Amino acid sequence: MSALIVEVIVILLLLVLSGVFAMTEMAVVSARKSRLRMMAADDNGGAQAALALAESPNRFLPTVQIGITLVGLLAGAFGGITIAEAIAAALKPLPALNQYAEAIGVGVVVVVLTYLSLVIGELVPKRMALAHPETIACRMGRPMELLSQLTQPVVRLLGASTDLVLRLLGARPAPPSAISNEEVNLLLEEGMKTGVFHQSEPRMVESVLAFDERPVRDIMTPREKLVLLNQDDPHEAVWHKIVVSGHSNFPVYAGGLDRVVGVVSVKAIYANLAAGADVKLADLLTPPLLVPVTQTITGLLEGFKKTGRHIALVTDESRRVVGLVTLVDVLEAIVGEIPSLEDRLRPQAVSRDDGSLLVDGGFAVAKLGPLLGEVPLAAALTQRVETLAAYATAQLGQSTTEGAKFVREGVRFEIIDMDGCGIDKVLVCREESSP
Repeated sequence: MSALIVEVIVILLLLVLSGVFAMTEMAVVSARKSRLRMMAADDNGGAQAALALAESPNRFLPTVQIGITLVGLLAGAFGGITIAEAIAAALKPLPALNQYAEAIGVGVVVVVLTYLSLVIGELVPKRMALAHPETIACRMGRPMELLSQLTQPVVRLLGASTDLVLRLLGARPAPPSAISNEEVNLLLEEGMKTGVFHQSEPRMVESVLAFDERPVRDIMTPREKLVLLNQDDPHEAVWHKIVVSGHSNFPVYAGGLDRVVGVVSVKAIYANLAAGADVKLADLLTPPLLVPVTQTITGLLEGFKKTGRHIALVTDESRRVVGLVTLVDVLEAIVGEIPSLEDRLRPQAVSRDDGSLLVDGGFAVAKLGPLLGEVPLAAALTQRVETLAAYATAQLGQSTTEGAKFVREGVRFEIIDMDGCGIDKVLVCREESSP
């Protein structure tokens, strides 16, 4: 094998070795310590070594630089002289390049080696390290640990020298940076874009992270919307309030609205009624869990966990009840408002992109006017009908079929869907906006 081929092979191997050091440095620096700790906990020796290096930059960085420096010195020792001479020898027969042959040979070698050093020794290894930081850090952890031990005297000297220069410059090691809520949210958004998280998960996590800052006043039912029961009222009066309100938990007062003595649930009342026992609010009360209006949602959850209660009364500075909060309110603060069954079954009018409305047949026809820009649907009101289905049937008569249309008061109605003989969906739009 000629000296030229040997020199080329040696230089390429040195460039690859330099790339290995650069890759290891980038991998250890970029690797997530939390991920390395998890892998180290599973008895992964490479992860343990990589974690030790990542947590001791004063030992790891000098080790890498020693390796890169040694490789650089070896590459300099070869220097591509043989290659440059071979290029010069090939150019000398050319009259125009004869006197510049040696300079051109050296220049070509310098340019090619610089290019290969950048690509093989820096860019490609660092890109690989960024793509798989933890994996590479674990594989190279033990070899770097061994090199660190072999070069320990030099590593200590370099580390001490680095610390001295930093102190002279007035630079101090920065404390470990804490992960902020914003960084967590960014990670969740990236995970959502890549499909790791569901679209609703980042919003829910963001809501939970804000619990230590949000007061319970943000999620409580205010006093104005509460239905308070008088402990001394007869059962008939109490039951009427309960049925009309639609609530499931009620504060109970005695002697005055500001003297709340407990909370009673519909479940407890119904259990007594089912058992045939007399309903006495005083016997069914649950002692109230009182939380100040400034209490955070996190503190509220801790109170729920300690007491086992899922309902709390919110009080102001004067201990006056200003609201009520439940575990369901906390859940809605995470996932958003949860509609009741009644809300889900209530007839709806859905706006479409073209300005029309897709309306349930049971929707109140008197409410259509404001949705269509205050259109006076006088004809509907004069015929004494309540629902859109009844109004459309009155207009169409025997022609009430799917696809039937009519126009009244400048409004176009089209039957979209029939449920048996009844009208299920109607498309409603202003006549001028209709196609």
